[in-house]
Amino acid sequence: MPDEQPTDTTPDLRAPHGALPEGGTVRAITRWGTPVMHRPQAAVTTYDDALAALAADMVATMYAAEGVGLAACQVGEDVAMFVFDCPDDEGVRTVGVVCNPVLTLPEGKDRRLEDDDEGCLSFPGSFEPCPRPDWARVDGQGLDGRPVSFEGDGLLARCLQHETDHTLGTVFGDRLSSKSRKRLTKKHDAAAEDYPLSWPADAVG
Repeated sequence: MPDEQPTDTTPDLRAPHGALPEGGTVRAITRWGTPVMHRPQAAVTTYDDALAALAADMVATMYAAEGVGLAACQVGEDVAMFVFDCPDDEGVRTVGVVCNPVLTLPEGKDRRLEDDDEGCLSFPGSFEPCPRPDWARVDGQGLDGRPVSFEGDGLLARCLQHETDHTLGTVFGDRLSSKSRKRLTKKHDAAAEDYPLSWPADAVG
């Protein structure tokens, strides 16, 4: 999920389950239309060095693309995992890795929708309003297999929902009306020259 990436000097940072893994390799981002993007991802059952290395690659790719979240399918891997570094309504960044995410959203009188712009690194260069609940919580496992939980409002709530959707084979365009999706596609096509299929790996080093 794209957004203006906060700098590392931002003072307010929450890492309730530890820092993001470092030292990864920037990969090309997988696009909508690729089969892995449109099917539920395989559950994580083994928490090993290979999983940690994949997460590090995802973090490096997310930052290179100036995103706030990235799912494993977005680097072509059939793994139910995402990484994120995203601010909430107060500008406080939360960072984390979630395997096998389970989403909880408000219900009844507590459910309020925000119809803000949303974009996707796998359909770059375009944004379109997409209604989402204004709060979300995700529960899952970290890279060591221990339980993790993250929650928040604003952009963070949108990010947690967007990335969990990816692990279920849903892209946010699936949540748009046909008219909105046509507008999104038109913007994407207009920006295509700025995002070659090798992006963002082509811009590194």
